[in-house]
Amino acid sequence: MTESQTRLSAFEQYLYREERARATVEKYLRDATSFELFAAEKEWTKDLTLSWKQSLIENGFAVRSINSMLASLNAYLRFLGREDCRVKYLRVQREVYRSAEEELTKEEYQRLLNAAESKPRLHLLLQTVCATGIRVSELRYFTVEAVRHGEVTVRCKSKTRTILLPGKLRKKLLSWAKKQEIRDGVIFRTREGNPLDRSNIWSEMKGLCAAAGVAKQKVFPHNLRKLFARMFYAVEKDIAKLADLLGHSSVNTTRVYIISTGTEHRRIMERLGLVL
Repeated sequence: MTESQTRLSAFEQYLYREERARATVEKYLRDATSFELFAAEKEWTKDLTLSWKQSLIENGFAVRSINSMLASLNAYLRFLGREDCRVKYLRVQREVYRSAEEELTKEEYQRLLNAAESKPRLHLLLQTVCATGIRVSELRYFTVEAVRHGEVTVRCKSKTRTILLPGKLRKKLLSWAKKQEIRDGVIFRTREGNPLDRSNIWSEMKGLCAAAGVAKQKVFPHNLRKLFARMFYAVEKDIAKLADLLGHSSVNTTRVYIISTGTEHRRIMERLGLVL
């Protein structure tokens, strides 16, 4: 095993001991590996990490993606005791609105459901994520026992929260479990009985795009979570409560979820009636 592989292996074990979510561990390792490949046999200095940061910019990564990768790198450097090499994030002005090309609308969601009617498991899975606002990784907590109780207890990032199930969704989930002869344990499972993998879910969702007439860049599990957030906030106007439902530690994270599109933002400005 090379020195680089030894460092990455130790970093992985450390992240799991810190009880980081599997997706987070995979993300940190992916970014740390990218830096290791960039560094090759070079001496680790602040100039080297700044060069990696600059290479991300020159390769056209979005600012948010770059900052996410830098967060992974800084965590890796902190673990290795190389605080001297840490780098600052790119400064970002808070978004006032998002591009309509990125936002999944309720109408598009309904078209995805129509396209998934011949795939009952996927059809139900889409509704489960969108109606509760869960992370796709939290589907494994939807067990027959929990659904019968009407509450799902989710443990993520060292936090625990309870998700109350709408009555209609609860009935659909129990009906599906009965048809599949799933008497206990995880409801969304593979033929071998293991919880569904996020990559499989991602692939199945992308397969609906053509039939639904929805752009592929809009169709991924996290956009269902964001649609739930926008729909909830439109009704409740309570960002603190929404943050609790989503499992966010800060409402600043929640604000990103409920940003409206440029089209909606322009419509609001026009309603002000300040151009005569």
